[in-house]
Amino acid sequence: MNTAKPRKIPVAAPALVGREKEYVMDCMDTNWISSNGKYIDQFEQAFAAYTGVPHAISCCNGTVAIHLALLAFDLKPGDEVIVPTLTYVASANPVVYCGATPVFVDVDPTTWCIDPARIAEKITPRTKGIIAVHLYGHPADMDPIMKMAAERKLFVIEDVAEAHGATYKGRMAGTLGDIATFSFFGNKIITTGEGGMMITRNPELAQKMRLFKGQGMDPNRRFWFPITGYNYRMTNIEAAIGLAQLEKIEWHISRRKEIAAVYTRQLSGCRELALPPNCEWASNVFWLYSVVLTEHCTLTRDEVMAKLAAVGIETRPFFYPMHILPMFSDLAKGQTFPVSDHLSSRGINLPTFANLQAEDLDYVIAQLLKIVRS
Repeated sequence: MNTAKPRKIPVAAPALVGREKEYVMDCMDTNWISSNGKYIDQFEQAFAAYTGVPHAISCCNGTVAIHLALLAFDLKPGDEVIVPTLTYVASANPVVYCGATPVFVDVDPTTWCIDPARIAEKITPRTKGIIAVHLYGHPADMDPIMKMAAERKLFVIEDVAEAHGATYKGRMAGTLGDIATFSFFGNKIITTGEGGMMITRNPELAQKMRLFKGQGMDPNRRFWFPITGYNYRMTNIEAAIGLAQLEKIEWHISRRKEIAAVYTRQLSGCRELALPPNCEWASNVFWLYSVVLTEHCTLTRDEVMAKLAAVGIETRPFFYPMHILPMFSDLAKGQTFPVSDHLSSRGINLPTFANLQAEDLDYVIAQLLKIVRS
């Protein structure tokens, strides 16, 4: 009788391979478990040093990081912000939190990120800024975006939730815009469980984000609140985990690149699959290794995913484009987004995490090839 457990390979999983437990136990032993404590300052300082940007401000998740960035730019009702339509909803929702309107732009078929050539046609007198999302670990083409923003006097927020450590023309993603935002959710390249970070070179923007995230309390006058703020703080325990993760970030990134290299080597001859972007001017950190079914595959995306699930392999579909979500569909009436629609309907994210074992990776690849070629 075969009593072996069925194979179950998750699409993502955190890798706690550093001093996470030591630092968390220090928080517990010293009783600093809430939103004050030494690890918050240490994590922020270490993250600023890693990115080479002087101001790093922690917060409770990546969504509120974008909200805080928009608040720092004084976004108001009636304003517009340009957002790629192919992204996670957290890139667009904070625009609505401010009473402003997200204006959606299609993505580039080469990068899968916001298409700089499509941005200009969406700019109006109400446009205040652009959110450039580095999707699935590959940077957006930032130079033309920054040039356009400078000419039009628009702010640029880089959403780096999925691209910790990626580079664009030798520069780290997140260091090119006015503010960059990061997520440290459990499936990200490094994690704090939940958590986020903003970085900026502008001290005034940094001061505003710090003020807004801490209920708006005056840093020099305790319990005095000159503005309406938010409770968007990170805890000391989360920061302790984040610091330990950051100490090993090069290992986390290198592992993903190693896994991606195996995927690419073994899938590159499969005509049923288009492989992830890997532009010569960018370094993809492969938050998730993502493939797109081509016209040669006779199965639908959902059929492929169901077959993979049946053999113990968890996958994720690409994000739904923002323009088809119920709360945003009216904003995009009469517009077409063919690249995003194609990628969204045919894209699959495969298991990608630092502790993915070689035998499991080979199993995923073998099963995927068998299914798409059937």
